[in-house]
Amino acid sequence: MVEAAGLGRTVDGGGRPLAILQDISFTVMAGESVAVVGASGSGKSTLLGLLAGLDLPSAGSVVLDGTKLGALDEDARALLRGRLLGFVFQSFQLLPSLTALENVMVPLELAGTPGATAIAREWLARVGLAEREGHAPRHLSGGEQQRVALARAFAPGPRLVLADEPTGNLDAATGAQIIDLMFDLNARQGTTLILVTHDEAIASRCDRRLRLAGGRLV
Repeated sequence: MVEAAGLGRTVDGGGRPLAILQDISFTVMAGESVAVVGASGSGKSTLLGLLAGLDLPSAGSVVLDGTKLGALDEDARALLRGRLLGFVFQSFQLLPSLTALENVMVPLELAGTPGATAIAREWLARVGLAEREGHAPRHLSGGEQQRVALARAFAPGPRLVLADEPTGNLDAATGAQIIDLMFDLNARQGTTLILVTHDEAIASRCDRRLRLAGGRLV
């Protein structure tokens, strides 16, 4: 599902190059769950952005489901993301002017999926929010917002879900519930999961771990 080969990302560090990632190579098979772990600043979120094609590497390549991201322009990468990927973010990234139901509908409508309303309603029920579908994000707790984000990520039937510190803004008890739900949904859907986390207990629930230190895979 994912192949990274010699990935590097260098940025301008005040007049001299600053290497955020260096020579990162790995593969992820379909259906695997993989945790990306490491200290703050080790390059975890940068790596996730490269895997999604949200940013381009300074060196190396990413192949998603047989398609080399570097061979695509920005629009084509966006189309590929819409077809293959679901995202779960630390900060939820819900659209504040839309209801919970409408937020889940967004990727379905962008993909032209028939019956988007019914599918979104079904997924809100699956994450335990059937009674909250008409509420805006500001009227939902952090845990409820992340449940909406999970429904939005899984509703289009992605083959790969990328999650960046999905419990980072939640208390321990709520975060544990969200992780349980995410792993349950992932198992039921047979999705490939790449999860960035600093929590070793969460990482241990994945099939394997990729550990970054100083921008390198160790």
